[in-house]
Amino acid sequence: MLPDGAREAMLGAVRTARDRLIVTWLSDSGMRIGELCGLSFCDLHLRRNHPCGERQGPHVHIVKRRNPNQASAKTGSPARIVDGVVTGGTVRRASPAMVDTYHEYLAEDYHRVRALAQTDLVLVHLAGPTAGQPLGTHGARQMIERAGLRAGLGLVRPHAFRHTWATALTEATGGNTKAVADEGGWSSSRTVEETYAHLAGDPTLEAALAKIWGQGP
Repeated sequence: MLPDGAREAMLGAVRTARDRLIVTWLSDSGMRIGELCGLSFCDLHLRRNHPCGERQGPHVHIVKRRNPNQASAKTGSPARIVDGVVTGGTVRRASPAMVDTYHEYLAEDYHRVRALAQTDLVLVHLAGPTAGQPLGTHGARQMIERAGLRAGLGLVRPHAFRHTWATALTEATGGNTKAVADEGGWSSSRTVEETYAHLAGDPTLEAALAKIWGQGP
C-alpha cells in the first residue's frame, strides 16, 4: 500500500511526460507493470464511442501477446484485431488524467524519438543509444524506484499502485469484489475478497464507530 499523498509526490518527482504517464496510469487503472509496458497504440481507445463498441468512454484493451521487450499481461482473455480495431482482451477504463498524460507524452516526448521507434509499443526509451526502443519492465521499475527515493517515499514498487487502487476501489464500491475483480483483471472475486476487502474496511461499521466516538452525526 502506498501512503496518502504518494501519487502527488511521485508526480512531482518524475522528470518526463512519459514517466508522468506511467505513474498516472498505474495509479488510476491498477494495471500490472507488464500490462502497461506491453500496450500497443492500437490497444488504446481513448475517445468516447470508439468503433470497438465495448465501452462508451475512453478505455484500454490489455492483450496477452509476445512483445519485443518481453513485457506481457499476466492473464489473457481472447482478443482479435479486425481492420486495425482491437476487441476483447481485458478492458480497463481510462480516467481523464490518463488521457491527458498520454497526449502530453506524445507531444513532449514521443514525437522526438518517433522516427527511431522500432515497434508499435507505446512506451519507449527517450535518450541514448536505446532511444526509440521499447521500454521494458526493468527500466520502468528502476524509474519508479528512483522517483520514490527522490519523493522521500523510500523504495516504491510498481505493484504497490495496484494494491492501493484495488483497496480504494473495493471501499468505494461498498465491498463489491466482483466489480473490482472484473475491472482489475482478476479471474475470481475471491482474490479480491481475501486480499483487499479487509483492508478497505466496512463503511457502515466505520460510520458507527465514528458516531460513538463523537466524530459523526
